[in-house]
This record gives sequence, C-alpha cells and structure tokens, in this order.
Amino acid sequence: MSPFMSKAIIDFGIALGVVIGGSLLAGIASVLALQSPIETMRQVSEHLKIWAIVAAVGGTIDPLRVIETNFWVGNLYPVFKQLMFILVSFLGAHMGTELIQWICRARG
Repeated sequence: MSPFMSKAIIDFGIALGVVIGGSLLAGIASVLALQSPIETMRQVSEHLKIWAIVAAVGGTIDPLRVIETNFWVGNLYPVFKQLMFILVSFLGAHMGTELIQWICRARG
C-alpha cells in the first residue's frame, strides 16, 4: 500500500477514534455526575469534531505551513496531499459524530 493511503487510513481512524472514544467516556462520566449521558454524548461529539481533525493531521501549524510554502513555489502536489489528509480526517470525525448521534437517537 502506498504511504499516502496508509497515512490517510490512519488519519481517518484517529479522527474517528477521538470522537467516539471521547464521547463514550464523557457519557460514562456524565452518569457518575448524575447527568443525562445522551445529551452529554451528543454535545461532546459535536465539540470534539474539530479537535479530532487537528489530532489526526498532527496539529494545525505544520500542515498549513506545508500548504503555504509549496503553494507559493508552485509545487501543488504536497498541497493536494495535505488537503486530502485534512478532508479524510474530517470524514472520520464526521462519521464518528454521526455514529454517536445515531446511537443516542431516541427510540420511538
């Protein structure tokens, strides 16, 4: 498998795991705090989405620096790669959020 695909899959998994893991642990903590775990998990999954993307791509400064320096030089392949890593990370975080929302959906 190519290094690009390997990193993309890992970034997707990291973003997915941050949202799901953080939401589930927040739900457990809310039970201990005598609060509604469903509402807590929903809110936390929405708030963790951006941080999951940041964690997956390795921070916000380095990818932006790669995009900036290569864009102005005219080397667009590294720019495209960084944008794809950010997109894949977003998809992982969004999928995690949607999964938590689906789990917490009221049965009716």
